[in-house]
Order: sequence, then structure tokens, then C-alpha cells
Amino acid sequence: MTAITILRTALSSLGANKLRAGLTLLGIVIGVAAVISLMAIGRGVQQTITERIQALGTNLLFVRPGETSTRGVGGGQGSAATLTIDDAYALQDSPFAPSISAVAPELSTSAQLVAGRKNTSTTVVGVTPEYQYVRNFPVESGQFIGPGHVESNAMVAVLGATVAEDLYGFRSPIGQNVRINGRRFEVIGVLKFKGGSRFFSFDDRVMVPITTAYYRLSSQRTAQGSISVQTINVQIEDVSMIDSALGEVATVLRLRHRITGDDDFTVTNQQETIEALQEATNSFVFFLGAIAGISLLVGGIGIMNIMLVSVTERTREIGIRKAMGAKRRDIMLQFVSEATLLSLGGGGIGVLLGWLLTVLLNGRSVIGNSPSQTVFNADIAILALAVSAGIGLFFGIYPAMRAARMHPIEALRYE
Repeated sequence: MTAITILRTALSSLGANKLRAGLTLLGIVIGVAAVISLMAIGRGVQQTITERIQALGTNLLFVRPGETSTRGVGGGQGSAATLTIDDAYALQDSPFAPSISAVAPELSTSAQLVAGRKNTSTTVVGVTPEYQYVRNFPVESGQFIGPGHVESNAMVAVLGATVAEDLYGFRSPIGQNVRINGRRFEVIGVLKFKGGSRFFSFDDRVMVPITTAYYRLSSQRTAQGSISVQTINVQIEDVSMIDSALGEVATVLRLRHRITGDDDFTVTNQQETIEALQEATNSFVFFLGAIAGISLLVGGIGIMNIMLVSVTERTREIGIRKAMGAKRRDIMLQFVSEATLLSLGGGGIGVLLGWLLTVLLNGRSVIGNSPSQTVFNADIAILALAVSAGIGLFFGIYPAMRAARMHPIEALRYE
């Protein structure tokens, strides 16, 4: 039998039971559509996280306290006391660090904010004026923290977009007073909306001068009396200078800390953070695909079931074909082609339906209240089609082998 004859025979056999074939097809359609849409959502989440991190700057290094301290400050496990604001200023002005263009230390703490009858809990970040540019936090209205605010320990605050909306609604908070952990601060600015998820948002934070955060809001102190910081954000001249900048930062801090053994700080770059998050989100995407793949497996079992029923119903037909000279290979190809047509047809429709779902879900709130981004790639569609075809072959082989092994005389006697 030629390939065209096998295809025509398969289409004719499937057309004889349209409802049954359609219901079997539906299982594959749902499975493929689920795989494509869920993986598109997963990749959209992955891309959104990566874009938001990259929006903070790809030419950044993060200096944080290490696991051990050789300075005798705190001892044991690392604490923020191993880094100070003087370390940050030294990195900025050191002749040993020509690759560094700007430095922005930060000190974070949680706090309760009260404005009139409204209150909210959020993160308060002590910053310097450079933080606005190093971490890309533009101001929507008002002004950012200035050098004078840091020098005078001013009781001023810059609100994130979400905090401003929660406390003041649509009113302008500029010039208003807000209490942070019971202390009165004047609102001097509101940051531009940056977006985020329900679990983490760059808009749900308040920025104050780092000296004010240390002396008025933070309880942590260093033995030397210097202002301790939790992170030193280092901006380098160009992304290509990351390796040299890593060495320069390490050299300056080792000299300042008089380190002869293990470092009491760690230096990471933005790319490492992105790669770590991508590994985590890859697992998330794989998990979503595996869940959707279960429906494909169920669809494959449906194909096997319907093909076994078809073999039983067409026993006499198989006997007649064999009596007329059909070989085992011809009978097997006939049933395998029917199963493959069902799976490929369902896969094609499922790809189209999955694509439509990704288009409809793009920009809508799927997880939480934030609009979700979906990413449809051709490799997902090709993979789904290949898996659906493989399922058709896998689950169609046993019924086909059963039909091919039938003895022609017993098949002709079957009632």
C-alpha cells in the first residue's frame, strides 16, 4: 500500500465515526493548548522578572557582608556591621578603583507608616543622593534625597508610588507629614511607578537619608561608631569592566579591613542574580509544563482506548484485507496512521487554541492584581506537536500490533 492509500483509508475510517473521533481529538487539543498556554505564562513571568532586574542596571555590583568577620565586629556569622558608609565613600574616591563610576550604600528596615487615619507597613530604605541614579529610581513629583538631607540627618521621606496611593489616595503628599515608627517625617517626593508582583514591589517602599535611617530608625551599631550599611551598590563604567571592577572592589575593602584571611564581605553582580532567578523560574516553567503534560497523557490513553475499540469493531474487515493479500505491515500502518492523524490533528488545533489563549491572557491579571505577560515561542509549539505525534505513535502501536497479529480465518469468523 502506498502512503496516499494508507492516508485515504485512515481518513475514511475516522470519518465513519465522526463523534467518537472528535471526542478523542478533543483530549489532545486540551492537552496541547494547556501545555502551550501554561508554558507561555511561565516564560512570561521569567521574562518579566529579568526585565525588571535589568531595568535597575546591568552594570551593577552588590557588596554585602560575608559569612565571617576578621575584624572582630559581631564575629561568627556575618552582619551588616562588617560594612560601613566609610567603605562606600572609599570605593568612590579610591585611586585603586578606576572602573567605578558611582557608589550608593543602603540601609533597610521595616516600619509602620501613619498618615491621618491611614497606615501601612513597608520597607524603609536609608539612601544617599547617588542611589536615585545608581538604582534607577526617578522621581515623579517633588525631589529626591539631597546631600544636605544626609549631612543634617533630616527627617524627610520619599514615598514609593504604592505607599503614596495607600496613604494619600489621589491627593499630593508633597509637604505633608507622615509618621514612621512614631517619628514625624516630611514627604518631599514621590517615586515613579516601577511595577512588581503581589509578593515584591519596588513601589512598596519609602526612602529616607541614610544617616536618618541609622540614627532614628535602625537599632544596629558598629563598635567604631561608623554608620553600618547592609548593601553597597557599585555602578561601573561599562559592563565589559565587571571582572576588573570585582578585583578593584575586593582590593580596596581588603586594605581597609586589614584582611589577611577570609573576606568579611561578598561581591556579586547583576548577571549572577539574573542567572540565579532564571534557574529558579526554569524549574517553575518545567513544573507548569509537566502539569499540563498530564492532560496530554490522558489524551493519549483516550487514543489507545478508541483504537482498541476500533480494532474490535473492524475484526472482519481486517480478516478480509488479510485474505486479499494485505501484509501485517499494511494492517499495522493503517491503524498507526489513524492514531497519528488523531494526535497530529489534535496537536495542530491545540497549538492554535494555545496561541489564542496566550494572546488573550497577555496583559491580564492571571496571578495577583498585576497584569501578566505571556511569551509564545515557536519552540513551544514545535515541542507540543512533536509530543502529541509521539503520543499518537506510542499509544497507537499496541492496537495496531494487535490488529496485525490477527489470523485471517479467525477474523473472518468473528461476529
